[in-house]
Amino acid sequence: QVQLVESGGGLVQAGGSLRLSCAASGRTASSVAMGWFRQAPGKEREFVAGVSGSGDNTYYADSAKGRFTISRDNAKNTVNLLMDSLRPEDTAVYYCAAKVGRIVSADRAYDYWGQGTQVTVSS
Repeated sequence: QVQLVESGGGLVQAGGSLRLSCAASGRTASSVAMGWFRQAPGKEREFVAGVSGSGDNTYYADSAKGRFTISRDNAKNTVNLLMDSLRPEDTAVYYCAAKVGRIVSADRAYDYWGQGTQVTVSS
């Protein structure tokens, strides 16, 4: 079992930055890949970024490339998402998720989810 708790969301102006954190407890071995997803009102949940268990490999959605950076600290059992150059279309509830094995972008492959944190970007 893995328990996930997100933090760091909030209101920011377009062009600003936010840093989301996900604190993990339980089974957080290096074999567990972590991902960030988001869901905007009226839209399906979508993959944002993922990091391998070791932290050596990362994967980004096209919308996040060049603006977002995912990282993990296995000693602290945390995964972070640094979001720069935020846009109004980044407004969504952001979720942290975990799965055993490699990074994938399909949300149905993830077994554990946090409760989500709201990110609102004003224009």
